[in-house]
Amino acid sequence: MQLVIRRYRPSDKDVVLTLYSTGIQEHISVCFHNAMTSPLYVTVTLALCIAGYLLCSVLGAVVFPGVWVGLVYYCCYSIYSCYVREKLQTDMQDIPGNYLSRPDDCYWVAEAEVDGKAQIMGMVAVVGKQNGERRYGELFRMIVSPLSRRMGLGARLAHTVIDFCKERGFSEVVLETTATRTAAVALYKKLGFRQVSYTEPTVPAWMAKLAKVTFLIMKKHL
Repeated sequence: MQLVIRRYRPSDKDVVLTLYSTGIQEHISVCFHNAMTSPLYVTVTLALCIAGYLLCSVLGAVVFPGVWVGLVYYCCYSIYSCYVREKLQTDMQDIPGNYLSRPDDCYWVAEAEVDGKAQIMGMVAVVGKQNGERRYGELFRMIVSPLSRRMGLGARLAHTVIDFCKERGFSEVVLETTATRTAAVALYKKLGFRQVSYTEPTVPAWMAKLAKVTFLIMKKHL
């Protein structure tokens, strides 16, 4: 598959929004699986099953752990679905205005020809920022279609941002992600990013804690 990475065009909007929404919401099931398979949550689920059986017989053995599992899923779902909803209603509604109106910002899509038709397979964005004398780029919105995974596209998109930031004279590239995105975190580390800190969740702290989601800030010096 021949992939071309190019600047975003207004005609890409519908496909980009759909790919972005689908790509982020994929993490709901990953997050839920990560939480429920942890030793602590397995123990809690079994304990609630036993307690429910002792207190209410078979029905309690189903209802008690069911409520617990439902609560954890609700937290995982809310974290990612609310995030997508907010972004689709804010910066993603006007990509040219928010990502292509300044020379220090950019938004790219990866395009390939599939069955004779051009199809968008991925995307990434960067926003130039300044903190005192420090000028840096922040990587945003990196999504790779399931059809193009394990083909090196994620690395190519990240390198596109890194090269752009070098050209703009930035000192580093910064990004925010979650620890549950293990493949993305591994890719960033391979490309020279290092975790520098944790950041506060944009959702209620109890929700992030129940979903076992940790928000990371990673940085690569140029």
